[in-house]
Amino acid sequence: MTQTLIGYARCSTDQQDLAAQHDALLKLGVAAERIYTDKGFTGTTRTRPGLSQALAAVRRGDTLVVPKLDRLARSVLDARSIGDDLAAKGVRLQIGASVHDPDDPMGKLFFNILATFAEFEADLIRLRTREGMAIARAKGKLRGKKPKLSERQQKELRRMYDTGDYSISDLAELFSVSRPTIYRSLNRTPSTFTFSSP
Repeated sequence: MTQTLIGYARCSTDQQDLAAQHDALLKLGVAAERIYTDKGFTGTTRTRPGLSQALAAVRRGDTLVVPKLDRLARSVLDARSIGDDLAAKGVRLQIGASVHDPDDPMGKLFFNILATFAEFEADLIRLRTREGMAIARAKGKLRGKKPKLSERQQKELRRMYDTGDYSISDLAELFSVSRPTIYRSLNRTPSTFTFSSP
C-alpha cells in the first residue's frame, strides 16, 4: 500500500506568515502540492477549510503531518476528536519528526498528553492577554477606538446637518467617511438647533 504524507499548516491572523511552517513540512518529506493551509483561523476554531480539505485528502495508511500540535488543535477535546477521526480512517499523525498512531494505546496516550499541553498553553496566552489589557486599562493606555472625525469636525457636521441642506450621503462624501460614521457622529454630538418663536 502506498503511503502518502499530507501536510497541514495554520496561522491565527492574516498578517502572520506560513513560510516557516511550509518549509518545515517540505523538510519532513511532504510534497508542496499536498500541503493544506488555513490563514486567519485560530486553533480553537474547528471549522477550517484547509483542515477539512486535509482530512478529506487522507486515506488509510496515509500520514497527516503538522509542524506542531498547536497548529492542528488548541483544545484537548478538539485534538481528541481529530485523533479519533484519523484512527477511524487508519491514518497516522506526525507531529514534527515524531509519528503517532492514534489507534495504538501508547500513541493515543502521548497524543492526549500533547493535546493537554497545547490547551494549557492556549489558556496561559489568553490569561496573559487579559492581564495585560487590565494593566493597560488601569494605566489609561487602553481607551478604545479613536473617532474618525475630530471634535471640531463633528460639531461642524452637526451644524451642517441641522440646516437641513445636507443629506447623510452628502455629509459622508464631504467628510470622506462612511454613512455609519456620520450616524455615530450625530449621535455623539447634540443638536444646537433651536426653534425661533413666531
